[in-house]
Amino acid sequence: MDVDSAATFLSCAILFGAGFAILGITVIFINNITHKYWKPIRIFTEDSWVMFNGASNPSRFVEPEEVKPVDKTNEPKLK
Repeated sequence: MDVDSAATFLSCAILFGAGFAILGITVIFINNITHKYWKPIRIFTEDSWVMFNGASNPSRFVEPEEVKPVDKTNEPKLK
């Protein structure tokens, strides 16, 4: 490898790195501008696999009889 090809490789690596950095910044900038029009994409959460596990409503909410009263005896007094 001579000096010319090494200089070409170095400049190419620097320009590719700068190009990817500019591309990433541009994607983040456009995402921040349009974030209020998008719903969050959830890939690896429980609700993202609803169509695959066959359950129509996998969410479970607390029933009224399961709710326990909150013990407020240990709370600090407000001044």
